[in-house]
Amino acid sequence: MTVFGAYGHTGRFVVAELSKRGWIPILAGRDAARLHAMRTAYPGLEMRVADVAEPHLLDAAISGSAAVINCAGPFVDTVVPVMEAALRAGVHYLDLAAEQLAVLTIFERFDAQARNAGVTAIPAMAFYGGLGDLMATAAMADWEDADEIAIAVALDSWRPTRGTRLTGERNRGRRFVFSHDTLERADLSPGRGRRWAFPKPFGELDVVPLPLAETITISRHLRTPEILMFLNEAPLADLHNPETPPPTPADESGRSAQRFVMDVIVRRRDAARRLVAQGRDIYASSAPIVVEAAERVINGLARKTGVVAAGDTFDAGDFLNALSSAHLEVGRFSA
Repeated sequence: MTVFGAYGHTGRFVVAELSKRGWIPILAGRDAARLHAMRTAYPGLEMRVADVAEPHLLDAAISGSAAVINCAGPFVDTVVPVMEAALRAGVHYLDLAAEQLAVLTIFERFDAQARNAGVTAIPAMAFYGGLGDLMATAAMADWEDADEIAIAVALDSWRPTRGTRLTGERNRGRRFVFSHDTLERADLSPGRGRRWAFPKPFGELDVVPLPLAETITISRHLRTPEILMFLNEAPLADLHNPETPPPTPADESGRSAQRFVMDVIVRRRDAARRLVAQGRDIYASSAPIVVEAAERVINGLARKTGVVAAGDTFDAGDFLNALSSAHLEVGRFSA
């Protein structure tokens, strides 16, 4: 597998996860010096310099791979050229995009091409995007439709990476919401906040609307007229503060001490189903999510080709169970 943006903060976790599982990833990115600096940790891995502005270099970076995992943001700049390279090579594509516009672009521009090429492309296969989509799908279970899907995330802090800051600058104000069975721009009207009762140790917190990639992916395959997403206020203050430092390792794995909870509630008439995931470090937790997906696609366990959401192509419950408790704890709670 080729990891594009391998030397980035999350890319390094993806490379480590692949190596732990016995894969020999090809490390790719545009910065030759940063690629070569990774030789200390991965002396035996092949490294290929590639740039989204140079299609022939992307083709060379992907050549011989079964899949490419795009870890290079801002994804509004990278998803199209890397996806096009994957299609030229006939290899599967996954990315870690949280940007709604990037994810929507992949769905709208490349679905037919990917299906015709026998390629499975899964955008937003990360903490934001894939995890919420899988949890909503698992919570729906045998329900054919729902009146509302609400996802609330609580972080005890958010020390953003340089990539997160660049992404925020490139996507400032670009938001889509899914309401009344319609996906629409909502740049100037994000909606009202509310009080959310999270499981321990977070408890009740004020949350504000923050629609991300889940809004796009869930609306592609689950039947519901309303998709809501919220984040507690404290990490947004960290994110908006230019003095907030980047994440720092808290153990030998490189994971930070950041704690998170993702709370998904699906409502249908008078019934509600709730699924909760808790863990450490939203960046590090994205690695086992995307690597598990890549393994399943390569091993023929994806139900569909084309551009697909995680819950639409995998058995959501089985996928969540496969994520090690060292990374993620998923449980059902009464709603």
